Amino acid sequence: MADTAYLAIDLGASGGRVLAGRFDGKRLQLDVLHRFENRAVEAAGSLYWDVLQLWSQVRDGLRLAGTRLGRTLKSVGVDTWGVDFALLGRGDVLLENPHSYRDPRSEGMMTRALSEIGRKEIFAQTGLQFMPINSLYQLMSLRVNRSPLLEVAESLLLMPDLFHWLLTGAKGNEYTNATTTQCFNPTRRSWATDLLARLELPTRIFGEVLEPGTCLGRLRPQVALDTGLEGVDVVLPGTHDTASAVLAVPADTRGGGSPNWCYISSGTWLLMGVELPRPLINDDCLKFNFTNEGGIGQTSRLLKNITGLWLLQECRRTWQQRGRDESWEEITRQADAATPLASLVDPDHPSFLAPGDMPAAIQEFCRRTGQPAPETVGQIARCAVESVAMKSRWVLERLERLVGNRLEMIHIVGGGAQNQPLCQATADACGRTVVAGPVEATAIGNVMMQAIASGAVGSVKEAREVVRDSFSLHRYDPRDPTRWDQEYERFSSLVE
Repeated sequence: MADTAYLAIDLGASGGRVLAGRFDGKRLQLDVLHRFENRAVEAAGSLYWDVLQLWSQVRDGLRLAGTRLGRTLKSVGVDTWGVDFALLGRGDVLLENPHSYRDPRSEGMMTRALSEIGRKEIFAQTGLQFMPINSLYQLMSLRVNRSPLLEVAESLLLMPDLFHWLLTGAKGNEYTNATTTQCFNPTRRSWATDLLARLELPTRIFGEVLEPGTCLGRLRPQVALDTGLEGVDVVLPGTHDTASAVLAVPADTRGGGSPNWCYISSGTWLLMGVELPRPLINDDCLKFNFTNEGGIGQTSRLLKNITGLWLLQECRRTWQQRGRDESWEEITRQADAATPLASLVDPDHPSFLAPGDMPAAIQEFCRRTGQPAPETVGQIARCAVESVAMKSRWVLERLERLVGNRLEMIHIVGGGAQNQPLCQATADACGRTVVAGPVEATAIGNVMMQAIASGAVGSVKEAREVVRDSFSLHRYDPRDPTRWDQEYERFSSLVE
C-alpha cells in the first residue's frame, strides 16, 4: 500500500517538535520536520509559557508539512505535558499566558486544600499523586488570591486542548490529560465536581471530556490556507505525553493477570509505572503517593513521577552561564571517570524543584546529609544519574507491592533512552533487564493513535508490534548487584 502520513506535534517543557510518521501498513518511519526550543519566561515574579511563540513555531512546522507531505498527510494531533492550562473568557479571549507548573503561585496551596478537605478524601475522589504542581493547586492559588480570572473565565483548556482549539476552533478536554489535574474522578471517568465545589472552584469552566481517537474536524480555514493543508483532519492522540509514550512501549502484552513489565517514560521527568485495566485506589497507593492517570484503550496508568533529567539539564544550564559550555558527550565522559556511588541525593527533594543553581543545591544536600559534596562536573553529573537510578528502584519496590508480583523487565522510552549511563545505572540499581527505546516514543504513540483512529492499525497490541518492527532497541543487563544493594540502604535513608 502507499504510505500514509500522520503529523505529531510534540510539545515539551524544554522544546517542541513537529514530526511526520509515514506508515506503509507494516512499518513506521518517523521524520523530524521542525524542532524549536521552549522555556518558561519569568515576568514580574511569575513563570509563564510563551504560547504565541509556540503557536508560531507550530505553524512553521505545519507549513513544512504542507510542502513535504502534500496529499499523503491524513491527520495531525498534539501532545504536551500535563497539569498546566489556559483560561478563555467571553468570546474565547485568551485571558493570560498560561503559567508554568514551576511558578511559585502554587506554594502552600496543597497544604491549604488538605486542611479544607483532607488527604484521604481528595485521593479517594481523584486517585492522583499529591504534587504541588497539580492543576488543582494552581486553581486554588487563583481562588485564595482572589484573582478576577476565575470570575470571568468560561473555559479551561489544558495545554494540548489549547493548541487543538487554535488548530480547529473546537473546545474540549482530552481524557488522558484531564486525569493529570487532580480535578478528575478516574473511577467515574468525569470531572470531580463535588470536590471542586467544596473547594469553591467554578465547575462551569471544565469542558466535555473527549477520548483519544476523537476527530475534532478539519483545520481552521485560515490555518489550512496558510499551511497548504486543506482537507487534513485533527485527531486527538493521548494528549498527555506520557499516555502517548506508553502506547509506544514495545512490550509483548500478555493476556490477563497482572503486568510483568513496567515502563519509564524518561525525560525532564521520569514517569515510572504499569498499565492496568482499571484505577487502583487504596490505602497503600495513597501511602506511597502513587497516581492513577488515564491511558489509551480504556486502560489506567498506575505510576509515580520522579525528577529525572531536570537535575542534569539545570546543572548544564548553570555551567553554561559560568562559561563552561560542555557537550553532553563531554559531561558523560567526565561522569564515567568519577568514583561510582560516592554521593547520592533524593531527586524529588523540594530543594531541586525550582530553576536555579543546581550544582550548588546538590552539593548542599550532600553536606546536609553527611556525605562528601561532589565538586567537579563529572562528580556532580554522576551523582545526579546514580541518584535518579536509585529512586527508580525505590519506586519499583513499591510498584511491585501494589500490583502483587515481580516486574521482570523495565522499558525505558523517550529522550532518556539514549542516555546510556542512566539506562545502565537503572538496570544496576533495580537488578532488572532494561530495554531502551524508542527515543521518540511520545511522537510515535501520537502517530499510532492517529493510525488506530483511521483504521490503518487495529489495536494497541498491533501498534506495539509495529513499534517493535520499526525501531532499534538496546538491552542493558544488571552488573555488580551487591555493591548497589549496599548503597541502596544509604539512599533509602535519604528518602525516608
